[in-house]
Amino acid sequence: MKMLRLPRAKVQVGLPLPWNVRDEQCLLLLSKGHVIESEHQLELLLQRGAFVDVEEIKALAREAEPAQPKAIVSPPNLFDLWDRTTDELHKLLGEVAQQPDFAARLDQFARHLVELVDLGADIAIYRIVRQDNAKNFYYGYYHSVHTATLCVLMARHLEWPPDRMMSLVKAALTMNLTVLDLQGQMAGQDVPMKDKQREAIRRHPAQAVELLEKVGVADADWLTAIAQHHERPDGSGYPLGCTELDELAVALRVADVFMAKISPRALREALSPQVAIRELYREDKGGPISTAIIKEFGIYPPGDFVRLASGELGLVVQRTGNARAPIVASITDTAGHAVARTLRHDTGQSAFAIVASVTDKAMLMRLPPERLYGFSAAPPA
Repeated sequence: MKMLRLPRAKVQVGLPLPWNVRDEQCLLLLSKGHVIESEHQLELLLQRGAFVDVEEIKALAREAEPAQPKAIVSPPNLFDLWDRTTDELHKLLGEVAQQPDFAARLDQFARHLVELVDLGADIAIYRIVRQDNAKNFYYGYYHSVHTATLCVLMARHLEWPPDRMMSLVKAALTMNLTVLDLQGQMAGQDVPMKDKQREAIRRHPAQAVELLEKVGVADADWLTAIAQHHERPDGSGYPLGCTELDELAVALRVADVFMAKISPRALREALSPQVAIRELYREDKGGPISTAIIKEFGIYPPGDFVRLASGELGLVVQRTGNARAPIVASITDTAGHAVARTLRHDTGQSAFAIVASVTDKAMLMRLPPERLYGFSAAPPA
């Protein structure tokens, strides 16, 4: 115990002592709260030798400090949570073999993804469609997240049981497990696929299944979907040329192909959602899988850049009951000049009907989604 001589200036007659007072041997003379009733009593105490524990003085000083205002913590932004998914998946899939609990962690990630979709399906689709700033070297991870997101929407529309939907979502996240970095390389190259790359692509379904089995994945639906996700009913697929295909594998292939069509690469521009949907419907012969995607997206999905009858340019931000008449947030005036204030229009009204899709997207490169949707706070977990 470190002692300090009692400072006279700190003792006020008639008021309680703020600390315990002791003698040189640390024996208690007066307890904290004792009242010195006169100057004479105080003088006698000081003459005897009065000391105070230094730690008690420090504690009193801390109590006297003004309370610091609590830091204001902003609620998580839904767009930030979405942006983190790619990095999180990259970390999760980067060292699969070194993670004994990989299956459980992947399941947790998949459930988090479903929760994000449930917080705002229009925002989820917006992110799928708007990939102008996607980095090519991360293409494999973006593609996996986007395909899994589409699988959630598709399975929900088909009213699949939750367990079946989760198997499909996890298959989408891991279908390209062994070629994720290769996909990024290929997305950034301005020449067609090389023979060595093509051979790696042909092998990846079986390799992904083998790796997942090694780390404890035993979900047959999950594994079968990956094994067959490049097979086709006519036998023209790979790696085995199967014709009897599992329904989850068909759903995964359709979602995978559709996402590839609307994703930009160095070698080619992305197809517009309208062109991709037409091709999808034709290739799937109007089956329930392609129909589910079309119903969820609508003719003009969130994220689509369009021109209105008013002359304004805007982005679709919300689906409605009318697939041809979504809600659009305008980003220009009627003359096509950029504006600071974003207005929402119901394109079901003739004055604001969609008259065309816009191909020149230069003004969208630095357009934050918060400009269109506001700050979308996600509720705490």
